[in-house]
Amino acid sequence: MARRAPYDGVVVCAPVTVPYVQYSIESAQWWLGRALRGLVQATGIRPAEIDGLSVSSFTLAPDSAIGFTQHVGLCLRWLDTVPLGGVSGVAALRRAARAVQAGDADIVACVAGDTNQVDTFRRTLENFSRFAQDASYPYGGGGPNASFALLARNYMRTYGVTREDLALLAVSQRQNGLRQPHALMKSPLTVAQYLAARPIADPIHLFDCVMPCAGAEAFLVMREDIAAARNIPGARLLGSIERHNAFADEPMALRGGWAMDIGELYGMAGLGPAEIDVLLTYDDYPFVVLMQLEDLGFCAKGEAAAFLRAHDLTIDGDFPHNTSGGQLSLGQAGAAGGYLGMTEALRQVLQCAGPSQVSGARRAMVSGFGMINYERGLSSGAAILAGGAA
Repeated sequence: MARRAPYDGVVVCAPVTVPYVQYSIESAQWWLGRALRGLVQATGIRPAEIDGLSVSSFTLAPDSAIGFTQHVGLCLRWLDTVPLGGVSGVAALRRAARAVQAGDADIVACVAGDTNQVDTFRRTLENFSRFAQDASYPYGGGGPNASFALLARNYMRTYGVTREDLALLAVSQRQNGLRQPHALMKSPLTVAQYLAARPIADPIHLFDCVMPCAGAEAFLVMREDIAAARNIPGARLLGSIERHNAFADEPMALRGGWAMDIGELYGMAGLGPAEIDVLLTYDDYPFVVLMQLEDLGFCAKGEAAAFLRAHDLTIDGDFPHNTSGGQLSLGQAGAAGGYLGMTEALRQVLQCAGPSQVSGARRAMVSGFGMINYERGLSSGAAILAGGAA
């Protein structure tokens, strides 16, 4: 395999979060527009200077990304739609960075967001995929809980993972999330409370599930010289990977596409797992985080539970992880959940994470996982960001 070209001359800037609410009467267009406004306000970049746009949303219909451009008054020469759920942030960054390198755009706004009206979540699940329409939803599957329960049970049985192990992750993320004013989960969580929570789809219980909500996330990808001239702080993209439908011959997924490409990611970045200061994983369910810890090389396969027991994953701990609280504490704003790790990683390496700031954080890894059908998540990706640009 040919070595991938580095992302020279490109910086990632201006992490924006539009604070989440559990329900909203506003449209996805409204939430995405708020995110774009946040990018403009944070940088002083005029809307007319934004010539590239990447959009991720499950509730933008009947609009597409092109229809959205008219709503917000952008005139673009590069446009992308990234409907990859938890991998949306990584994929949008990768593609925007290459577009800027190629000269197809100078400043790309990457935005993700969704509304959550009273019936939004049910309608999204009903139309999530052809598999959902034909073989899951009509029989009462009703969404990701049932499918992920099968994956979780298989993973836990294979590697001897217990709910006590998963509790360590959920509790540490809640501790991190309590530092975030806009986190939807406002109360501390104890191991005892986690273990006593009611079952949803065994072995998944209440505190294993994210709360659907409305919100938006965004960041800018631009030429390094533009950021420097405007004095806009930016992070460097040291490396990234993306893989779809990995290990398709395995009956049920115990690993993701990261396992196929992680050596290339570290090789591209010129560092290893020990040099990552902050890890942001996609956390729609706790066991998915354990898969990522293993497949990203922080421990061997089957050893993630022991890794959790040996480390403190809080902001001030020896292995800071999901320092924003992740989706398990903030909420899952649709496709914006796939951007949550990216905006938090940017804040960490740009030293602007406020109450969540990890002291001395210089390099952050973001990992995404998304688009489940029945026995596997189809998409995975990861990126490594470093501060010190612009």
